[in-house]
Amino acid sequence: MKISELNPDQLTDKQMADLLYNHVHDDMEKGDCILVFGSRLATKSRLPKAIQLYREGRAKKILFSGGTIWGVGNDSEAILLKKKALELGIPETDILVETESQNTKENIIASLLILDRYFELHKIKRLLIVTSNYHMKRAYLTLKTYMPSWIEYSLCKAENQYTQEDNWFLTEEGRKRVKEESKKIIKYVKWGAIIDDEI
Repeated sequence: MKISELNPDQLTDKQMADLLYNHVHDDMEKGDCILVFGSRLATKSRLPKAIQLYREGRAKKILFSGGTIWGVGNDSEAILLKKKALELGIPETDILVETESQNTKENIIASLLILDRYFELHKIKRLLIVTSNYHMKRAYLTLKTYMPSWIEYSLCKAENQYTQEDNWFLTEEGRKRVKEESKKIIKYVKWGAIIDDEI
């Protein structure tokens, strides 16, 4: 079944699980850069995964993407991530930042310019993608829609306490996040904003 065939108001648990978690796995390949999607809690949930990948030698550079300011100081998501990464010993020379974006689509479009300026897009073969497990499918489909077709992706999920594949259905918080995310993906696919895909 295609995503566009789903009814967002009549989703079963299986459909939501298949939509968000099927075909979203880390292939353990090395890449040119680790792309980290910002969020309000990214320093706690996504940064540790990015640093793990960097220290394992999977990529030599990290790009933090996110321009939203969440009301604590004047730093954007990307700057907060950079500051914390520096505190944890990541060299500044290995950190890139994108501070204009306000949503997933903009994360990708704004990151294109940063990646082109640093690497030259035609030389990039693979990006390691870091975002929350329940957000990864939307991030991946958006990357496939707006990034050059030759770039490949390793999908490196940052686990979230309530939205892991094996526990999201156990709590009200988990169910809420998974349902909202599933509806977003279906809506964007039906709008034509991201590519359709099999669930």
